[in-house]
This record gives sequence, structure tokens and C-alpha cells, in this order.
Amino acid sequence: MKDPIRKKEVAETPEERVRQAVIVYLHDVLGVPKGLISVEKAHSQHGEVKRADLVVYNRKGEPWMIVECKAPEIELNQGTFDQISNYNQKYRAPYLLITNGRYHFCAHIDGDTITFLDQLPIWK
Repeated sequence: MKDPIRKKEVAETPEERVRQAVIVYLHDVLGVPKGLISVEKAHSQHGEVKRADLVVYNRKGEPWMIVECKAPEIELNQGTFDQISNYNQKYRAPYLLITNGRYHFCAHIDGDTITFLDQLPIWK
């Protein structure tokens, strides 16, 4: 399958299908420019290289949302949210999204306050 952000062919795994569906939604529905979506964004954390599935930036180039994608058969649980929260120690994005393509959980982070949202925020 062709990844429109990385502009290359990628293996069509269940997780990759979820990631590509999120990319399409972010771009086609929320209006996020493709140039502001980073796929498998690498960062160093505690001496290890970690990769956030998607990092979405605002027009100022600041992280706006981090997305963690799982295959549809993978349960979304506290461990999944802990994973993306750990990534956010680096990025400090105000929104976190975890999805397995069937279920989605989006949270707004404001300091120490975490609010789970009923729908995805509007990208501006």
C-alpha cells in the first residue's frame, strides 16, 4: 500500500491499515495538510529510540496531536494510554489519540488535567 505522507510503499499490516485510515481522516475530514503529519516520528527517550505512529503539527510547527495506532484485534487499555503519554513527555501535544480502527479514545491534556473527548477536536 502507498503511504501518502512518506510517499513510498509500505507493508499492508493490520496496524498499517489503521494508520492509513487515520491519515485519510486527518487530511480529508479535519483538513490537516499532509506536510504537517509525521509518520513513525522517531525520538530518543531514556536512551532508547521510540516511534510515535503519527505526530500532527499546528501551523506554527508545534505538536498538536500524537496518535498511537494498534491493529483492530489489539485491545486499547491503560498500557496503550501510558505508551502515548510517555511519548508526550517529549512532544507536549495538547491532544492524544489512541485507536485500533474500531475504538478510539481522544484526550485533551491541559497541564495536569486530562479530559476525554466525545469526538476529535477541530484542527486549526
